[in-house]
Amino acid sequence: MRISVIGTGYLGAVHAAGMAELGFDVVGVDIDAAKVESLNQRRMPFYEPNSDPLLDKHVGKGLRFTTDMAEIADADVHFVCVGTPQRKNSLAADMAFVNSSIDAMIPFLKDGSLVVGKSTVPVGTAEKLAERIEVATPESVSVELAWNPEFLREGFAVQDTLHPDRLVFGVNGDNAEGILREVYARAIGDDTPVVVTDLPTAELVKVAANSFLATKISFINAMAEICDVTGADVTALADAIGHDERIGRKFLNAGVGFGGGCLPKDIRAFSARASELGAGQSLAFLNEVDAINLRRREQVVNLVREHLGTLHGRRVAVLGAAFKPDSDDVRDSPALSIAGQLHLAGAQVSVYDPKAMPNAARIFPTLNYADSATEAIADAEAVLHLTEWPEFRELDPAVIGADVANKLMIDGRNLLDRDAYRQAGWTYVGLGRP
Repeated sequence: MRISVIGTGYLGAVHAAGMAELGFDVVGVDIDAAKVESLNQRRMPFYEPNSDPLLDKHVGKGLRFTTDMAEIADADVHFVCVGTPQRKNSLAADMAFVNSSIDAMIPFLKDGSLVVGKSTVPVGTAEKLAERIEVATPESVSVELAWNPEFLREGFAVQDTLHPDRLVFGVNGDNAEGILREVYARAIGDDTPVVVTDLPTAELVKVAANSFLATKISFINAMAEICDVTGADVTALADAIGHDERIGRKFLNAGVGFGGGCLPKDIRAFSARASELGAGQSLAFLNEVDAINLRRREQVVNLVREHLGTLHGRRVAVLGAAFKPDSDDVRDSPALSIAGQLHLAGAQVSVYDPKAMPNAARIFPTLNYADSATEAIADAEAVLHLTEWPEFRELDPAVIGADVANKLMIDGRNLLDRDAYRQAGWTYVGLGRP
């Protein structure tokens, strides 16, 4: 079986490498020539642990990348992995990349081939794409369309591709399920649960899951706001309610909130789609989930102002730029957003992140970027811990205390050793912690 992967961004590049690891001949297609060249040279165009070794192992040996869509002609299964970003001046998802990819593929689809959507799309998209393919292909060419949503966690994408926690097959034809079971035979053989659904249900799974996770994060951050005004400790609160197996402790870490290329845009697009379908009231709560999340960033800026009196000219160190550790992704990053807001308010901001600074500099080139955490912290009047990289938790508060102008630590992730910082003479400020 030969496989094509359309789109070689974060999802597509990892998926292509994963399919090669599973033993398939794979061609990845992208319109970005520089990205294709990087992949063919065995380098991911982004940071993702354990992904470069897969490229090194398989590129030139069953895995290749190209800008020429005609090279998919021999493939039996075509995975659509292009982006669905938020539209400009709208909450809805921009479907331009999905639609253009399908249109570009159609002339090269052969009889009996399967098109599989993995991109996160508004519910109802798959049905429209199936009709689009049916109208544009000759009567002699029968093509099925299925939906197989992705559940990749940045930092664990290779693991999630090769060893998924579940597989969802949205099918509407006679052969799609069998073909997908063949593609994922190894994972299924390892007892990965398989859920077979219709197309609309499969489209909803990813956005429903992300909406639930976003709601859980915003819930605990709302509790942090209550803790701030009552003197309660949100960390102890999360521990206590997390013991309830109906709730669970995961995603109950209060802090600066969520970011990245999925959760923020997915909940906005889901809410927008519900409104289009006349069911906007059903997801109205997602607007507050989004508002709480954005409010956390303002809270950190306000905390710095509260402790320093003014932001103009004050030296602030920001530890972190990526939206999460083990990633160089700065899309909708709380850390970078806070750094930018402080800079715009007149602060002298120095940022350090182990992986994300090149991407951050493309968005906020006027920020100062340090080569290390200690360089960023030097002479700072406030230090902000905003991305939970392990190396930041390993900093010795007594040692770095000698380098700062003012011992103020604002822990936007509530993960540092509060007692150790206070014993070293720091003013330690957590979010929702007394």
